[in-house]
Amino acid sequence: MPLTNTKIRTIKPSTTPLKLSDEKGLYLLVTPTGGKWWRLDYRFSGKRKTLSMGVYPDVSLRDARDRRDTARKLLADGMDPAENRKAQKSARSDRATNSFEVITREWYAKHAPNWAEHHSDRIIQRFERDIFPWIGGGGKLMSCSTHIKSLANERRAGLSNSTTLQVKFLCSLLGCGFPSF
Repeated sequence: MPLTNTKIRTIKPSTTPLKLSDEKGLYLLVTPTGGKWWRLDYRFSGKRKTLSMGVYPDVSLRDARDRRDTARKLLADGMDPAENRKAQKSARSDRATNSFEVITREWYAKHAPNWAEHHSDRIIQRFERDIFPWIGGGGKLMSCSTHIKSLANERRAGLSNSTTLQVKFLCSLLGCGFPSF
């Protein structure tokens, strides 16, 4: 019989972990300390696996069932939900550490001590004013040229031709290749 919110709220911890089954492999694991963890048991490539779906009440019964359905769709498509989660986490981590803004700020920190103060201030201000708002923290260095080209083509950016050329030059110092404008 499927779980209900009332049953989940009223369950008391016991001396051993307690499994309360919902349906289609989803269950709530109640620990002796009172923690309530959503888990999904499934089989992939002939092996039994368990996927954590979150902690109750942070993840409601409805949310846990939605996550279970998403995982089951991945299984139906021949993908392991746990491996998919790891790949997504890795991709988020890569985006955070290899973003255009992070790389630019590292480059700036490396070269700024060799420049006059007004020159280094002007360079970082150009990036902060003219480039970061358009590319953002998530843009990859490889896509820099595409973003700058669209930035230069859109007059609402309000950049003069000389500023556009200066921005293009600054980005080229970071290793971005640019198509001709």
